[in-house]
Amino acid sequence: MPRGLERRQNTGQLHFITFSCHHRLPYLQNPDPKHILEQVIERTRSAHNLIIYAYVLMPEHVHLLLSEPEDRILSSTIRVLKGQSSKLLKGSRDHFWQPRYYDFNVFTTAKFVEKVRYIHRNPVSRGLATKPEDYPWSSFTHYAANTPTPIKIDRGWTTTKTDGQI
Repeated sequence: MPRGLERRQNTGQLHFITFSCHHRLPYLQNPDPKHILEQVIERTRSAHNLIIYAYVLMPEHVHLLLSEPEDRILSSTIRVLKGQSSKLLKGSRDHFWQPRYYDFNVFTTAKFVEKVRYIHRNPVSRGLATKPEDYPWSSFTHYAANTPTPIKIDRGWTTTKTDGQI
């Protein structure tokens, strides 16, 4: 781990996670890799007892807002997720993902709301969509219209902590 980086895991807090494609290349630009990655994230969510509150799959990186796994360290879950998806997505590339990931602990309602908004607005701020609902690879439609997404989203923390105001 780089000097000065402190991961606070096994604390019961939520985590805003970002991981990027190798050299931040747009390996997720097309729909097929995004669909595969959604399937891997959902399988990992289920197998590792994660609660995912928000997500977005961008052309060269991924944002997740999630809980810690019940019975393992979050870093091992992220390693599994990246490893399984890399096997399916790598093709002839030597590497699919950057080796590290960014982890920000979320422990207040204000930070939770900030991160959900950031995740859902990321495609708009990057010019990939005009409105968050126009970008199909995020959890926005679940929040806006309670539409199921390929990755199961839990809004329980949202509704209990913020009365549904996102």
